[in-house]
Amino acid sequence: MKYLVSLFLLLSMTWLLWSGIWEALTLTLGLVSCIAIVAFVRRMGVVDEEGALVEFALRPVLYIPWLLWEILKANVDVALLILSPTLHISPRVIRVKAGQRTGLGLVVHANSITLTPGTVSIDIEGDTIVIHALTRESAQGVESGVMDRKVTALEGRH
Repeated sequence: MKYLVSLFLLLSMTWLLWSGIWEALTLTLGLVSCIAIVAFVRRMGVVDEEGALVEFALRPVLYIPWLLWEILKANVDVALLILSPTLHISPRVIRVKAGQRTGLGLVVHANSITLTPGTVSIDIEGDTIVIHALTRESAQGVESGVMDRKVTALEGRH
């Protein structure tokens, strides 16, 4: 029931933000639409903890700035590597066990790795992410587990 309520709240807030119209008829139609959608997805049985993004919605406030900082640092590292007269790359494929409990958390983790220059998520095998790293340092950064812990916290497990 809590997931249905969170879905209703998310839909209602989205409707209010996107419509921008605060007239009684529009608000009533929006309310009816949100109730109908919640009723449909309840009957379909597709609302689960991954579909309840309201609980998830506040955690990115801490995660996104950290990820952007990591992306910036990795961009500088890769740029310096490319501009260096001697290209000191040591590409490797590594496997990192992911601590996420949901598919959404695992996808966020794999995408965060790929967004960080110098690393690319190649595959997900169960709870393991296969990663191509451009350098030994970038591989060690992923293997340190910091991103895994951050995404696990984002997911709601500490």
